[in-house]
Amino acid sequence: MKPTEQTLQEAERAIRKIAEKFPPTEEATQLTDIHIRVSQDTGEMLAFDDDDNEINRCVVEQWIDNKDDDFYEGVATTLRSILNNRKDLIEQMSVLKPYSFVLEDDDREAIEELYLVDDDIVILNDELMADLDKDLDDFLDKLLKE
Repeated sequence: MKPTEQTLQEAERAIRKIAEKFPPTEEATQLTDIHIRVSQDTGEMLAFDDDDNEINRCVVEQWIDNKDDDFYEGVATTLRSILNNRKDLIEQMSVLKPYSFVLEDDDREAIEELYLVDDDIVILNDELMADLDKDLDDFLDKLLKE
């Protein structure tokens, strides 16, 4: 599922509104995760804190009645891209670190972690890690031959 320009704008606006709930000048809030629930039927994207209090809600038109088998993979890719592009805003939120943005389905089941905010840890995405095993094996073989 390739996101339309409108989808990108709607999702980015939602992420910005989440960040605005935690302006950097206020005392840091204790959260461990920001849960983003996306409904494949209604297209709703809801954000919740750890106590299941709603932070933000929006509807993404392209996601309404979307029956794609890879729906959540496409949503995850879209949201991860937006979070990476807006990391300056996301990492300045007044939330005690570390905290994560987690994608969930309608049943509140975690699908995947989209973004981790921590001063000491960096999470590499799947594309960077895809051939790591092969590269390490090749490196080890080369070392053993020498």
